[in-house]
Amino acid sequence: MVQNQKSTVVITGASSGVGLYAAKALIQKGWHVVMACRDVPKAKQAAQRVGMPADSYTIMLIDLASLESVRQFVKDFSASGKSLDALVCNAATYMPLLKEPLHGPEGFELSVTTNHLGHFLLCNLMLEDLKRSSSSDPRLIILGTVTANSKELGGKIPIPAPADLGDLQGLEAGFKAPIAMIDGKSFKAGKAYKDSKLCNMMTSRELHRRYHDSTGIVFNTLYPGCVADTPLFRNSLPLFQKIFPWFQKNITGGYVSQELAGERVAQVVADPAFKQSGVHWSWGNRQKEGRESFVQELSEKASDEVQARRLWELSAKLVGLV
Repeated sequence: MVQNQKSTVVITGASSGVGLYAAKALIQKGWHVVMACRDVPKAKQAAQRVGMPADSYTIMLIDLASLESVRQFVKDFSASGKSLDALVCNAATYMPLLKEPLHGPEGFELSVTTNHLGHFLLCNLMLEDLKRSSSSDPRLIILGTVTANSKELGGKIPIPAPADLGDLQGLEAGFKAPIAMIDGKSFKAGKAYKDSKLCNMMTSRELHRRYHDSTGIVFNTLYPGCVADTPLFRNSLPLFQKIFPWFQKNITGGYVSQELAGERVAQVVADPAFKQSGVHWSWGNRQKEGRESFVQELSEKASDEVQARRLWELSAKLVGLV
């Protein structure tokens, strides 16, 4: 790397929550952050609010619900002349109260498009930029969730409509109305989110299998802990938004602040201790002071290599890569 040249990271959904504080933490580590956001004015205000120096970040427009917007972002990034040393797929939408599905511009269900298909396309289109990084271990990091990993303690709790992709019947059939679920079954908003996050974790493992040995890029996921007051829950019931943080702070002990979660993301992006590829980093369910990270085993669903390959093939077809 050229001496004194800052490493550059792209973080999706960096205008609030974990993404914003990951951006702040990486800037404090000496990185330049590209805040890839849907709402540019909101991102600018957020960066100023948390005290990010004006020359330490660049805000660029992306709407992950629109595959065309993803392609335009990649073109704009390329035109900027910036190097790319890390990509963090953080943005997500969660709309558990929906009774009927919403759809993105290409006609795909909105949460799966935003959380999985948009990021899937972004990862594939930015691989060449990561390959050109002068870093010894460029990294592509995707945020996972405990509700999509039954091997993790928090994921073992029985919940309605757990993540389950079935045989990918919905993707196989084209994933357009009236189909709104990956498994082809009736629409369940909360399950659509959990399914999309399971896809994120499977995609990361498949990226590792396909590209790590030949490129040296590090592909990982992480669960930074239960960020119970993140804006991710803004579309939940108001009562839930009040009770859930209290419950995690006082009953389970699993609560993690947005700031701490952001710092953990920054560690996985930048610290030498996290250069192992093809793993899922976790800090566990109970957040005691000084909690150390560890490699968390993934569920059989998330570790299914045969289904991961098929998910990759179908996703590539839907986003127009093949």
